[in-house]
Amino acid sequence: MSGNVRSRLLGELSVVSRRYVAAFALFNQAVADRLGLHPTDLQCLNLLSLEREPVTTGRVAELTGLTTGSATRLVDRLEKAGYVVRERDAADRRRVLVATVPERIAEFGRTWERLGGDWSPLFEDLDDAELAVIVRHMRRTVEFGGEQVVRLRGGLV
Repeated sequence: MSGNVRSRLLGELSVVSRRYVAAFALFNQAVADRLGLHPTDLQCLNLLSLEREPVTTGRVAELTGLTTGSATRLVDRLEKAGYVVRERDAADRRRVLVATVPERIAEFGRTWERLGGDWSPLFEDLDDAELAVIVRHMRRTVEFGGEQVVRLRGGLV
């Protein structure tokens, strides 16, 4: 690939990436509004639904990049809305875990799908190699984004 083509594509990628992030943020806001949640609370709920087990509030802080105090308030809001419950850890009764409420998570999933629609048609014309590139890109973007959050919160930027 020539330098000019690559330069043009990287420029286009920069623009379309910013539009992609903005579009997702606006979609996230609309879903949060529909559910009566704050967008950060919605994404925390999304991340909690991906965890295999209940987690500590400290883990909520890690997942969201919030301080433990802010994470506690976030969990308070999700508990008040009925999406999570606090329960004692059976292995260590001193620890309190945050567990999602299955019925509410199912409702959350249905709302997300109803509002977001079925994304699968977006990928129908792609072959397996193209899908693999997208998956690899998204994994790298998630990792990069996490690193940038740490840098920003640590005052390194």
